[in-house]
Amino acid sequence: MALAGSDSMEEGKGETFLLKAIKIGGVVVLYWFISITMVFLNNYLLDSKDLDAPLFVTFYQCLVTVGLCYGMHLLSHLCPGVIDFPSVKFDLKVCREVLPLSIVFIGMITFNNLCLKHVGVAFYTVGRSLSTVFNVLLSYVILKQTTSFYAILCCGIILGGFWLGVDQEGVAGSLSWTGVFFGVLASRVMPAVDGNIWKLSFYNNINACILFLPLILVFGEVGHLVHFSRLGDPTFWGMMTLGGVFGFAIGYVTGLQIKFTSPLTHNVSGTAKACAQTVIAVVYNQSSKSFLWWTSNLMVLGGSSAYTWVKGMEMKKVHIPQEESKEKLLGEKSDAGV
Repeated sequence: MALAGSDSMEEGKGETFLLKAIKIGGVVVLYWFISITMVFLNNYLLDSKDLDAPLFVTFYQCLVTVGLCYGMHLLSHLCPGVIDFPSVKFDLKVCREVLPLSIVFIGMITFNNLCLKHVGVAFYTVGRSLSTVFNVLLSYVILKQTTSFYAILCCGIILGGFWLGVDQEGVAGSLSWTGVFFGVLASRVMPAVDGNIWKLSFYNNINACILFLPLILVFGEVGHLVHFSRLGDPTFWGMMTLGGVFGFAIGYVTGLQIKFTSPLTHNVSGTAKACAQTVIAVVYNQSSKSFLWWTSNLMVLGGSSAYTWVKGMEMKKVHIPQEESKEKLLGEKSDAGV
């Protein structure tokens, strides 16, 4: 989704440095606000003592995302000069083609929410920190891609921070092995996809809504819903809907931040956001954390930042020789009169 006229950064070439800096700063702040608010809002919804139905909460948020995608599709037709959004008409064939990815998507969002439910916001970053480690392992096992020594060293730092964090949560008496388990599972099923992100989101969430229904029945959440005292409370449904809106918005602001900065800067911003999110959670909950607990978070965040930087440098080293080879080839063709 984009506002009309914002499809290319080349339009801003005549802008002053200050204006560009303000725009980039605004986009980063918007990404931080949406992302951090969404995590705290989901934690509030999932941590309810009255309603133990995390699958239903996730199902409803997927339902809201489907509705918002269809609503933006209609608005793009009503206001073609203002809103640009791809067509998201339902196609059963596309649903079937996307289904394998949707299963991974369901696993990711379900385990994310279950991890958040059991470990809370403060430990959430550490609990889900193994995404990078599993990414390296699966790249080697499935794609036979080797990883540099420095990247592996960064993974070692992340892994050390994870185990130290688990140890310190255990010392503090607040460790949830269930939350850690779901965090590890969420790290393993984190997908990386190409193509139109909004169409993919639309079909993923449609499939998720369908597949969540039998899961809600199997795990007995219908009984929890029937006995939930706030089922008719507009405030509860307002918070649930808001959670879905923020889940939809995170996709837009993520793409916006990458567009105005770069994928590498986006990853650095995400790491810094996770650090701020952890500090906010500790302050908000008025928790007292040990020096080693903070060390575990710094190891995870520092290792993640270092890994991002190392991979960025490696990509540049690969990209520059390719560009030089292209220039050399073009020069040879020019000399030959081609």
